[in-house]
Amino acid sequence: MITFLSGGTGTPKLLRGMRELLDEREIAVVVNTAEDMWLSGNHLSPDIDTVMYLFAGILDTGKWWGIRDDTYITHDLVARLGIDEFIAVGDQDRAVHVARGEMLRRGMRLTEATKALCRSLAARATVLPMTDSPVTTYVCTQKGEIHFQEYWVKHRGDVPIDGVVRRSSEPPVATDEVIRAIEASDAVVIGPSNPVTSISPILECAGVKEALRRQCVIAVSPFIGDAPVSGPAAALMRAFGKEASSAGTLSLYEEFVDVFIQDIRDPVAVEGALRLDTLMVNRGKSLDLAKNILTLIYGC
Repeated sequence: MITFLSGGTGTPKLLRGMRELLDEREIAVVVNTAEDMWLSGNHLSPDIDTVMYLFAGILDTGKWWGIRDDTYITHDLVARLGIDEFIAVGDQDRAVHVARGEMLRRGMRLTEATKALCRSLAARATVLPMTDSPVTTYVCTQKGEIHFQEYWVKHRGDVPIDGVVRRSSEPPVATDEVIRAIEASDAVVIGPSNPVTSISPILECAGVKEALRRQCVIAVSPFIGDAPVSGPAAALMRAFGKEASSAGTLSLYEEFVDVFIQDIRDPVAVEGALRLDTLMVNRGKSLDLAKNILTLIYGC
C-alpha cells in the first residue's frame, strides 16, 4: 500500500495517474481538513470531497473541485432568498454536504462519515481525514483573522496577509486509522499540495511526524521558482515565515523526507533533490510522474 498526504488540487492530479497504475484498494490518502466549514447548515470538507470524487470517477477535473456536470439551482435560489453563500455549491455536491452534516450531528466521527460516503459513491481507495476534531486555518489581515475559504474563494486571494494560524479547541491528534495507514505503507508520498494550508495541518496532528520518521517518504514540491503551479502558496509561505520556493518547502519536510522532487524547470537549486517533470497539465503528465514515483518506491 502507498499512503499520500493530500490537499485539494496538486496531489489529486498525481492521484489521477496513480489510480491507473495501482489497484485503488492499495491507495490510502490522508487529507487536510483545516479548510472545512459549515455553510447553510451543511458540512463542507473540500479537500476530502475532491479526493473522494476523483476515486468515484465524478470529479470535475476542469476545476479540480465539485462534481462533473453539476447544476446550481439550489445555490442560485438561496442567493435570491438573500443568503450569501460565497462558495458556489452544486446541487449534487450539496447533497454530500447535507449527508455528512447529518452524520456528524448524529455523533459519527468524520472518519466514519467519510468511509460511509466513499462506500455510497463507490470510491474504493481509503480516504482518511487527518483528524476527527475540528481544526481551522485562518489568515491574518489588517482587519483581523479570516477563514482560509473566505480569503481564497470570497476574496480570490486578493487580500494582503501577514500571518497564518491554526485554531482548534484542543491540539489536533491524528486518528488511529491515519497512523495505521502510514505504518502499513510501502512508502508515503507528500504530493505537490500547498505546504502551508494543505500539508502542514496534517503534519501538525500529533503522531504524524513520528510515524513518518519510520517510513520511506517522498515529497514533491509545488513550486517552480518562486511561483506555485497553482493557488496562493507563495503568499501563504511568506506569511508563514518561509521562503516561497522548493527550498522553503523542503525546510518544512526535511526532518523526515527521504527523496525530495522538484521540477526540471525550477531555477532554485536544492541540494540532493531529484529533478522530474512535475507540471501535470494533463492525464499523460500525471501518469508519467506517477510511474517515476513508483519506480522510486520500489527501490526505496
